[in-house]
Amino acid sequence: MTPRSSARAGDPVPVLGPRALNRALLARQLLLRRAPLPALDAVEHLVGMQAQAPLSPYPGLWTRLEGFRPDDLVRLIEERHVVRIALMRSTIHLVSARDCLVLRPLVQPVLERALQGTYGRRLAGLDPAELADAGRELVEAEPRSFEELGPRLRERWPDRDPTALAQGVRALVPLVQLPPRGVWGAGGRAVHTSAEAWIGRPLDADASLDELVVRYLAAFGPASVADVQKWSGLTRLREVVDRLRPRLVTFRDEDGAELFDLPDAPRPDPDTPAPPRFLPEFDNALLSHADRTRILSDEHRRRLFGLNGLMPGAVLVDGVVRAGWRIAGRRGEATMDIQPFEPLSPEERLEVAEEGARLLAFMAPGAEVREVRFEEGR
Repeated sequence: MTPRSSARAGDPVPVLGPRALNRALLARQLLLRRAPLPALDAVEHLVGMQAQAPLSPYPGLWTRLEGFRPDDLVRLIEERHVVRIALMRSTIHLVSARDCLVLRPLVQPVLERALQGTYGRRLAGLDPAELADAGRELVEAEPRSFEELGPRLRERWPDRDPTALAQGVRALVPLVQLPPRGVWGAGGRAVHTSAEAWIGRPLDADASLDELVVRYLAAFGPASVADVQKWSGLTRLREVVDRLRPRLVTFRDEDGAELFDLPDAPRPDPDTPAPPRFLPEFDNALLSHADRTRILSDEHRRRLFGLNGLMPGAVLVDGVVRAGWRIAGRRGEATMDIQPFEPLSPEERLEVAEEGARLLAFMAPGAEVREVRFEEGR
């Protein structure tokens, strides 16, 4: 049975205001209430978690799931059920092994475009297939860091920049980062082998862009074509969305942009309460729309991202970013500093402090002294 459109021909298209879009996003992102899901199911529902900061998925899952423990994710990493790999926007994501094999072929053009933009001149004239084969052979023989891989490749191409050669392999071969990288309480440098060698299965030759868009909407919708493109890094997705129209419902935002969604996806009442939530740095909830104002104002976006692309974690108050947070520790002490971007009411401040204390206990369980502080004058 084909789902009905949100409006019949000639009917006005429903308009969704910022709070309606915010509550829909929070519901999809498991941020309205913690979900009773296994960590693997949550990672797949979210279509992966940005993980360029190696430990960021841990607080990201803690803030979304009931009873999440670090060992829940450590076990998945060590048993190869989840992997760290460059995917959407050419950034490192933590995804399930299943999704790794599906997503990497779909976003391959994104990685190749990024490679061309940064290293194209230094790799000009080099056969990409030859570079990929040489790099794959090296990392499958022995997992290697890029600092090790580049010089080994330069033995074959002595007139080439080793950094460019290693980054060429990163783009052309699906390289996963191996544990202990990203393992709670361990950590280590990034060494790589191919996804096929680590997971033991080939990439999905029949991966579907249509299903990629559907999964994006389930985790981030309602959304525009530009939003899907921003999240994925892919371009020219209009024809994909148009092909999906019979399966979707349509809305508009207050500026008139056309938004698409799944008929049965949650769209809570805009007045649904949203408790304080702490997001890790570079959380996809903040990065996956062309128009981020449903969760992050333009003014606070400048405060959050700061200089050189570095950013603290983000504190959601009533569903939107109102502060940043960082944790520092030494000698048995752990301190969380919260930097409000605008004044918080006494009630909001108390709720944020209580949630911050819970996160601090999760992040620093061995600390004898833990303190949550607000930076004054912000």
